[in-house]
Amino acid sequence: MSEVKVRKGESVEKALRRLKKKMDKEGIMREIRSHRHYEKPSEKRRRKQARARLRALKG
Repeated sequence: MSEVKVRKGESVEKALRRLKKKMDKEGIMREIRSHRHYEKPSEKRRRKQARARLRALKG
């Protein structure tokens, strides 16, 4: 669970920006989006293989 404490004299908007940055770094939003819909294991495998192929072509 990510937590950001608002510093003395800091605006809420700035603290919210820090929270979003922290959540992005930890990959929380990506994980939440992946759980929106059920994905069959075969679809996960196919997506993972496609990602590996793209990485192989780039590097």
